[in-house]
Amino acid sequence: MSKLNGKTIALLGARKTEELSKIVHNLGGVPLVRPAQGTVFLDDSHLEEDVTRLMAGEFDWIILTTGVGTELLYKTAVKMEAGDRFIEALMSMKIAARGYKTVNMLKKLGLQPLIRDDDGSTAGLVRNLEGHLSGDVKVALQLHGDPAPLLMNWLDEQKVEHNEILPYEHIPPEKETMQQLTQEILEGKIDSVVFTSAPQPRNLMKFVREQGVEDKIIDLFTSEVIALAVGKVTAQVVIDEGIERVIYPEDQRMGSAMVELVKYYQGIASR
Repeated sequence: MSKLNGKTIALLGARKTEELSKIVHNLGGVPLVRPAQGTVFLDDSHLEEDVTRLMAGEFDWIILTTGVGTELLYKTAVKMEAGDRFIEALMSMKIAARGYKTVNMLKKLGLQPLIRDDDGSTAGLVRNLEGHLSGDVKVALQLHGDPAPLLMNWLDEQKVEHNEILPYEHIPPEKETMQQLTQEILEGKIDSVVFTSAPQPRNLMKFVREQGVEDKIIDLFTSEVIALAVGKVTAQVVIDEGIERVIYPEDQRMGSAMVELVKYYQGIASR
């Protein structure tokens, strides 16, 4: 018996689709490429203004959520001939960071976060921020252009004033593709949906909410369709979006994720 036994696997990423399709095919599955990532482009129209505000000492805290966004802020300051001033400004602030890439970028700049996540996720960052942020403080929140509702809602609950810095902007995926994917899930044509980044579950669930079929989709993910995430961080977003049954590998590799999916199906078959 082939490992995926003819299961239809929807791949929601926009990158390495040929490679992933080949993995699914070699495991005996049927790959469907349904990009739900959307596109990302640099929107640096406000970055110099954001960097100026950071250097002016307007904020008590800065929360950095991506290494590439942190690097871009620094490069913007360098372009303004103010790289050293930017680093000095961050030294005078309390820094919270999510993800090892962000922490590594800070290390390159000679900086160390006061608070960081404990597992690479936004939820882990929020856990460790508990008790540190409240009341009359101002926070600069660097995002990747993709909303972080868990973090932003938590900041709102703490009644903390926060300003978002968005170096990148996400453009939604093709509506026709999302409609096709939604119909295929509703019609029982898909056995598993593979999420490789945070925007994908957000885009899918936003679309099905707009179509009025959110409850049906969640029911199907609970009973029939298996959500597979590339790692813990993406899995947490899937859960945040209402899909509670999700499997993922510990090492955040696509090959390992497919192995987890095979194990899941083999476990069902052996019952």
